[in-house]
Amino acid sequence: MGKDRKFKDKLKLGFLINLVKVFFHIEKHLLKIKNINYPVNQVIFSMWHCHQCLVYGIEDKSKFYALISASNDGEIIAKAAECLNIKSVRGSTKRRGVAASLELIEKLNEGNSAAIMVDGPRGPRFKVKDGIINISKISGVPIVPCAWFSKDKTFLEFNTWDKFKVPVGFCKSVALYGEPIYIPKELTKEESIFWTNKVEEEMLKLQKELEDNFDKYLKL
Repeated sequence: MGKDRKFKDKLKLGFLINLVKVFFHIEKHLLKIKNINYPVNQVIFSMWHCHQCLVYGIEDKSKFYALISASNDGEIIAKAAECLNIKSVRGSTKRRGVAASLELIEKLNEGNSAAIMVDGPRGPRFKVKDGIINISKISGVPIVPCAWFSKDKTFLEFNTWDKFKVPVGFCKSVALYGEPIYIPKELTKEESIFWTNKVEEEMLKLQKELEDNFDKYLKL
């Protein structure tokens, strides 16, 4: 009975992976992302969990890794992202957390950029966790806050904890990138909290700026 259940779960997972792969492949031809203030140097992109599809807008995917959770949901996203030539490091705070952080630091030390969904994998929504601070501190690679928005009706919002955003069909969107945040090599616990709050504050300000002035940025 247990083997039958595992086999069915494996088939279901495989089906979902292939389905999302097809969607990602089609959507990459329909989604338009206008990048504003895109960084020219190596960075760690700080993204909200609901904006995972912003990885479509990464300009040099050959030197880029996304940190994706080690869950089944993460497996679907990681496998599907391969059709966008996006490589991943698998792990989160509860599964493979330390190993994933060390692996991502290694990729950064090799000269790659990375993206971390800073309020994932389970929230709270729009609350930055300190993992990105530690990875930036050790690697010396600065953090760049990201915002993403579209007014198109095809920019759908799912009824999930993070209000996941996904473009379906033709969609014009804008990604706004903040200034790099350099984390000091030596931090006390209080200073680490300060920088975590700083990243969160900058991301929230950036998102509001983009949503309030979306039409202006779209015309640039």
